[in-house]
Amino acid sequence: MTTRTTTSFEVRNPATGIAVGEYPVHTADHVTAAVARGRSAGTWWAALDFEERRRHLDRWRAEITRGRDDLAHLMHEEMGKPISDAKLEIVMALEHLKWAAHNARGVLARRTVGASLLTINQGCSVEYRPFGVVGVIGPWNYPVFTPLSSISFALAAGNAVVFKPSEYSPGVGVWLGEAFGRAVPEVPVLQVITGAGETGAALCRSGVGKIGFTGSTETGKRVMSACAENLTPVLMECGGKDALLVDADADLTAAADAAIWGGMSNAGQTCLGVERVYVHTEVYDEFLTKLLALTDDLRAGDEPAKIGPITMPKQLDVIRRHLGDALARGGSALIGGPDAIDGQFVQPTILVNVPEDCSAVTEETFGPTLTVTRVADMDEAVELVNASEYGLGATVFARRHGREIADRIHTGGTSINAFVAHATVPNLPLGGVGASGFGRVHGPDGLREFTYSKSTTWQRFPLPLALTTFARKPLTDAIVDRLVSALHGRIR
Repeated sequence: MTTRTTTSFEVRNPATGIAVGEYPVHTADHVTAAVARGRSAGTWWAALDFEERRRHLDRWRAEITRGRDDLAHLMHEEMGKPISDAKLEIVMALEHLKWAAHNARGVLARRTVGASLLTINQGCSVEYRPFGVVGVIGPWNYPVFTPLSSISFALAAGNAVVFKPSEYSPGVGVWLGEAFGRAVPEVPVLQVITGAGETGAALCRSGVGKIGFTGSTETGKRVMSACAENLTPVLMECGGKDALLVDADADLTAAADAAIWGGMSNAGQTCLGVERVYVHTEVYDEFLTKLLALTDDLRAGDEPAKIGPITMPKQLDVIRRHLGDALARGGSALIGGPDAIDGQFVQPTILVNVPEDCSAVTEETFGPTLTVTRVADMDEAVELVNASEYGLGATVFARRHGREIADRIHTGGTSINAFVAHATVPNLPLGGVGASGFGRVHGPDGLREFTYSKSTTWQRFPLPLALTTFARKPLTDAIVDRLVSALHGRIR
């Protein structure tokens, strides 16, 4: 929750309404100046070798680790996440930061590649070079893990970074920037700017080498539009409507636990969170029994808190609309429902018999709600999952055919018998398709995302057949024609 003036904005704890910080509204001029400083700092940073950058990033990782209690408390104050969940988020971010710092050389350093028969006289190499300055626009729901998935990899690749955290969690971004400044005091390699949409738009138009964005699909479209003015490339990590599929032979206890955690943790405010559950008819009733049993002592706002508040007040209207639409169209709430919304808190809600064209099924709800649907088999489940415009992630619970089911799901990642484990593995890319965006963070793909490839050739010796010259003779053309026929024309 934020309160704004022309020069500053106040951040309030979404659970209590108490002010927890005030931050400047950085204008386009502020952003331009930050990017200019970043270009200078980026020149210094890019000139370091991979090992030197690794040491700097390791020091930053140590700073975050030593201050993790304070950082977790700040996350709790700004966006409402329970302290224990905030600490878990920090752990995941540290794992990916370490991976990026320690693997950048192997992924990005110059390497030689082979030539073809017609270019055998050329030595060849490819390397991946930093853009210079990368802009990162981060979300509030995972204010450490998600932006660091871009920031860590952009820095490891040799870029300077200008980071605009969400206006709902600016203090977390400022804290991360200050920790980096203690680890790397020489030049402002990582700068933090604060503000709302206008500040983010200024960053998109500032001439940075690339923008890494995480947020809703609709906001992502506006970011792309602003970046298009300068042909600034973008990485889009957008919304999701992830599903969990339960086959007839699944471990139902584990599947129910994953569905509850995937749907209710972080108050459902997770792009990769479970919002839809499709269960084989043979085990549907048993699964529902297990699922409901897990909600007996699960309430938002209770101490010790397991589910925090809804961070953005306007999201309550979306949740209320989705629940109302589902119930008006014949669905029923086994627990929760519209009456579960009380102030900034939403109690866990499980809906059944919801038509597939309801907004609760087709649109991102971003609240602690699940729609649970009976299906005849996994063929029907896969068809319904793939009908969504979103394609971020999915989870499959099955003993015999998990891999076969997962391979048919049209998403950027799928995990079998564990809730979106692919997002936690540093060596795997993470990202979506369709309305969930494009580009990847994490793993080798995440490092290359913040670079451009540079190809270099050097002539080792002249060819007896000179091809790229106006002095080329008819005999040369005839020999080449025979070579082409021999190399490519005999395939049957």
